[in-house]
Amino acid sequence: MNIGIFIPNWIGDAAMSTPTLRALRLRYGPEARLTGILRPYVAEVLAGTPWLDDLIYLDPRSSNSEQRTWPALKRMRRANFDVVALLTNSFRTGCLAKASGAPVRVGYVRYGRGPFLSHKLYSELAGGRRVPRPEIDSYLRIAHTLGCTEQSRRIELATLPADEALANAVWSKLGLPTAKRVVVLNSSGAYGAAKLWPSEYFARLAKLLVTRQDLHVLVVCGPNERVQAREIVQLAGDERVVSLAEERPSIGLTKACVRRSRLLVTTDSGPRFFGVAFGVPVITLFGPTSEDWTHTYYEKELCLSHAVPCGPCGKRVCPLQHHDCMRLLSVERVYEAAVGQLNLNRETIAA
Repeated sequence: MNIGIFIPNWIGDAAMSTPTLRALRLRYGPEARLTGILRPYVAEVLAGTPWLDDLIYLDPRSSNSEQRTWPALKRMRRANFDVVALLTNSFRTGCLAKASGAPVRVGYVRYGRGPFLSHKLYSELAGGRRVPRPEIDSYLRIAHTLGCTEQSRRIELATLPADEALANAVWSKLGLPTAKRVVVLNSSGAYGAAKLWPSEYFARLAKLLVTRQDLHVLVVCGPNERVQAREIVQLAGDERVVSLAEERPSIGLTKACVRRSRLLVTTDSGPRFFGVAFGVPVITLFGPTSEDWTHTYYEKELCLSHAVPCGPCGKRVCPLQHHDCMRLLSVERVYEAAVGQLNLNRETIAA
């Protein structure tokens, strides 16, 4: 049995697809060949996990011609898929699933791609709009359609030895302590500026954590968030608050840093799911987005938001330009939540 799986493009969505990947592997067993069809950076999210036997990189805009649509489609055809599971929702991937020649093509009917699917799933609608449901469950419906009975919602990721070596070097270079005394802050939000909690708020939170809780703080960042990470460190004004801004950032390094942390405080963005996957207590700060779409079923995650009349709007940039959904989420409230989450993990550390 050859199974192709279109993996979501967003880092968090890729992490939320892991219960489905695990379910498919359990359903079809080690003799099946599971191939992930995905963007190259998404492979770094899933690196070290045991479910996929092969990868086909697909990025229509890639500078690497082998990753563009036609070369990827040729590889899909050579793979001779019996089944294609579409965890993506685009018209393009529906076309490619059909063109691959796979007789079974399972996915949601969205964006006009229904004719390309052999097994059609439909979202629940109310007033012509999709009813918010956790993506974990949406993906697992695809697995269920393919006969999977395993329905665990646990998000699962891994780190590679090279990732851990990079994190060891960072810990040494930045003078970070071991024994779970580091809080990781993630201020990023590739989705858009509306998801961001102000840098000065993160800086004040970091200062409270190091002065009142005797902890160290590491601000993680991607290549495009270095300026914000540096700003947080500068505003905090304490040598125990450091960042990855001067390092060579990577998804693998961020995973390894989060995995060894005491607590993760994060915007609703990809690294949030690293904390969930590695059993680290998490505080997720929500603004324009609704938790209903990305609920993780993780007992150590605390989601915080400030209700505003205009939200959650789902916009990438605040259309009213006041950004109240995030600016009115106070540092004091987040700090109090952080103390609670730190206490939640204290017994585990002592053991």
